Amino acid sequence: MGFEWDLRRLVAGRDMYQTTDLVLLLAEYGVHLSRRQVFRLVTQSPQRLSMETLAALCGFLDCSSADLIQIREVRGQVAKPPASGDTDGPAVARPARRVHVRRSDGL
Repeated sequence: MGFEWDLRRLVAGRDMYQTTDLVLLLAEYGVHLSRRQVFRLVTQSPQRLSMETLAALCGFLDCSSADLIQIREVRGQVAKPPASGDTDGPAVARPARRVHVRRSDGL
């Protein structure tokens, strides 16, 4: 699964083009981010986002999380495992011998 982050579109739709505008609005909601962090939040898809930040964005943009995050299905090639006995597939590393783990308390 993938996603599209639509914060840039939403803030532009409200005539906000300066990251300092967002820094101040987030601060009003108790979220304190630097101008650089807000710039990255607007220009890049975040890999992690706190619930406080998401709630603040939704609060002052008057939108839902579904407006900010568009989920999309990503279809890609999935490597098929080789059939047993197939020698053309990648080699599977196996331990040289079986390992036994024993408890140190003698049990």
